[in-house]
Amino acid sequence: MLTVINLGMTNEGRDRLSDILKEQLRGLEHDEAAGVAGFEEKLKGESLDRIVLAVRIPANGVCLECHQMRGFLIDHPGCLKGCIGGIIIDGMGELFTKSVARQLAFAMDLAGCTLPGRALVEATGTLYNFNTISKVNGVDNMTAYGKSVGALIHKVNDFKMPEVEHPNILVVHASSRSTSNSILLWDMIKKDLGDRADITEISLRNGAVIDCRGCSYETCLHYGEHGDCLYGGVMVEQVYPAILKSDTLVMVCPNYNDAVSANITAFINRLTALFRSNDFSRKRVFALVVSGYSGSDIVSGQVIGAMSFNKNFILQGGGIMTETANDPRSILECEGIEGRAEEFAGRLLGQL
Repeated sequence: MLTVINLGMTNEGRDRLSDILKEQLRGLEHDEAAGVAGFEEKLKGESLDRIVLAVRIPANGVCLECHQMRGFLIDHPGCLKGCIGGIIIDGMGELFTKSVARQLAFAMDLAGCTLPGRALVEATGTLYNFNTISKVNGVDNMTAYGKSVGALIHKVNDFKMPEVEHPNILVVHASSRSTSNSILLWDMIKKDLGDRADITEISLRNGAVIDCRGCSYETCLHYGEHGDCLYGGVMVEQVYPAILKSDTLVMVCPNYNDAVSANITAFINRLTALFRSNDFSRKRVFALVVSGYSGSDIVSGQVIGAMSFNKNFILQGGGIMTETANDPRSILECEGIEGRAEEFAGRLLGQL
């Protein structure tokens, strides 16, 4: 059954998101709880199957209940194991809706919750971010917001994880195999996979990856319909066919200045042409994020925002593995790394 957790309610208990939820939940079997205390009570009663976090944030972006929820999820890894989740962020200002959503999604992933592709609805204070969708559908922004919330609720409620008997895994990286801790981590995981998956590895270092230069929508769609892109190269020749063939994508993402590397950024941006004309909603995305010092949460948030919120990939619970290793081969000295690599391999094989 679907459970809606309300966070950041006003003193009056009513706001535009509450009104939308009342309308969109009408006739649907569901349960509701308020705040982290209400969430904990639900966890005590039984394991949660479907969950939507409905979050209100002030203009300054600071919602104490939201921070408490994130902290609880991180402190209780696995508490949402096997659960399907979604997020609604209603902001009073124009900032922070996406960053709060990324932080919550990362915490949900650590707690074992699976997010279907595009499992986020965000509303800025002016609802300006609904301008395009409202024009396309011939409705006002508030109506577009309500319909988006309804669509997310039904997506979470109806979602079924695709069965993966023998995964076809595409691994993309842009690292030097001789020095990269990230590649060493992937090699450990690959060893644990054995012959239980078909694996294709593509190094984005082996060819120039020209970043997206912002073609018009019509031009991008035209090329994407033919599995092509105006700028060609390794993306069209190798990556596009491999993406279409695969059911699972693994992104190897070392932390470069608290961001994914330039080639990985170009990879994400250049996927837009293929995404416009292909459905990625049954494909899973995983990420290996290795930082030399700190900041893996920032890079993880970038992957979640770009690949799951935007490109519609499923983020399976526990789909992001973070490690800290600086000196070459020091990843091998991380305590318990073999066990974590084996567990990650199991998730790649579809084990929740």
